[in-house]
Amino acid sequence: MLKPAQLRLILEIAESGQLQQAALTCGLTQPAASRMLAETERQLGAALFLRQPKGMAPTEIGLNVLRRGGVILHEMQGMAADVGALTSGLAGSVRVGAVTGPAVDYLVAAIREVKQHAPEADVTVDVMPSRELLSHLTAGDMDFVLARILPEFDSRDFVIHPMRDEEVTFLVRSGHPLVGAAPVEFAALAGQEWIMQQRGAPIRQATLDAFATEGLPEPRNVVNSPSLLFTISYLAQSDAIAPLSAEVAQLLTGPLVGARFTRLSIGRGIRVPPYYMLNLRRRPLSPLAQRLKNSVFQKIAR
Repeated sequence: MLKPAQLRLILEIAESGQLQQAALTCGLTQPAASRMLAETERQLGAALFLRQPKGMAPTEIGLNVLRRGGVILHEMQGMAADVGALTSGLAGSVRVGAVTGPAVDYLVAAIREVKQHAPEADVTVDVMPSRELLSHLTAGDMDFVLARILPEFDSRDFVIHPMRDEEVTFLVRSGHPLVGAAPVEFAALAGQEWIMQQRGAPIRQATLDAFATEGLPEPRNVVNSPSLLFTISYLAQSDAIAPLSAEVAQLLTGPLVGARFTRLSIGRGIRVPPYYMLNLRRRPLSPLAQRLKNSVFQKIAR
């Protein structure tokens, strides 16, 4: 049962051929190195080196020990490096989820920051409604989520950090007939074609509530789809209106993407109930998950 220090010493002796030089490299005095080598040979029951006038040369048994010892020491050093990276949050895997708004804004920025310091970290992101996110979280499939708390889930199971609410924006293609009319009255919007998320989705519900507040029935000409990609394609090829989070609208219309969409100017603000940062109380976060979570906090604080 050789120790790493013993393996390193015999490897250094083989490298330099000198006990004194090997002791210096290992941070030992020559008498201490001599005692360690003698103890190693006693444990193995055989001489590892031939003591010659010009230095030390490995015996046949010594060569065998050196071959295997080099591999073992390399693996031990690699293991130590891996453990160090894992405990410092620079390696490992993390799976998180979010509703669309914070996913395209804060989560992207936080992941990019983490990957700058930990390029080999395995990061998985799922974007889906809060109900699905909470189901995955309670099942232990995700480390943390950015989602809304729903009544069918016991909030006592979660560590909860308030984040913020979402602003709803009405997005259309750049050539839409209502572009330039500021502000557009809800009465003029009611008869338009719409593409929305499924019923019960927070952004759709906030939009329908806005029509009800104006004393208007909800739009009747509606295409239903939870897919953001399909929504973008449909908007580009029609005069439909899509209620989206302000973060998504900014991404699509801003300089990063520069798609040919624009936000309608409406006479009132529409906001969705706030979302939260949630993780399970019973499951401590890994160092990598904690690093990513802290980065999200920093992005939102800015």
